[in-house]
Amino acid sequence: MSKKILVIDDDRKLGELVSEYLSGYDFEIRVALDGKEGRRLLESFIPDLLVLDVMLPGESGLDILREIRTTKSVPVLVLTARGEEEDRIVGLELGADDYLAKPFHPRELLARIRAILRRTNGDMTAKTKTIELAGLRLMPESYRVVAGNQDLGLSGAEFGILRALMENAGRVLGRDELMNLSRGRDHLAFDRSIDVHISSIRKKLRESGAFTGEIRTVWGAGYLFTVEAEK
Repeated sequence: MSKKILVIDDDRKLGELVSEYLSGYDFEIRVALDGKEGRRLLESFIPDLLVLDVMLPGESGLDILREIRTTKSVPVLVLTARGEEEDRIVGLELGADDYLAKPFHPRELLARIRAILRRTNGDMTAKTKTIELAGLRLMPESYRVVAGNQDLGLSGAEFGILRALMENAGRVLGRDELMNLSRGRDHLAFDRSIDVHISSIRKKLRESGAFTGEIRTVWGAGYLFTVEAEK
């Protein structure tokens, strides 16, 4: 079955180019030129992945991303202007799975979309067992993590990182190893995005009030998931 991609971007020519290119790779594409139409299609089209431009007429794509993440776990690839590092970082903090700077080659967009879909919809048969540690219940089949009775609402990238840490609880994982474990060999975003995702995961864990462990930074080495917080 074809994967469904929703593109929210006010550049009509870019939308037509992306739609034509991705359709040739068996994707079903819809393009919205503004946030209002994008929100409508999110409900009616129900995409497998959203490509979201940061700069939209009348509102910021980051505001739409923030709104989406309160209710939906759809993977999101944000489009930013080249050199706008702040937009990239904020997008990742808000739960985007990856970013791509404009202008870009359609082939790179395709590669990033495929990478995200592999991470979020890939074959989970080897690791479908629920993991319960430190007040968390991680469920690979549904890509959800629950703390107490609260769904943490993690993005696909955040889920992959937390799963890798929980599966290796008590062992320090370096940034490269963590990327490979959580995202396969598909990581295309700058490696500091791991730090941004970790920060977002920590915030959600704190806000849950049910997490009894800790994700520690081991300076010069990486990150460590512990089942008890350091006193």
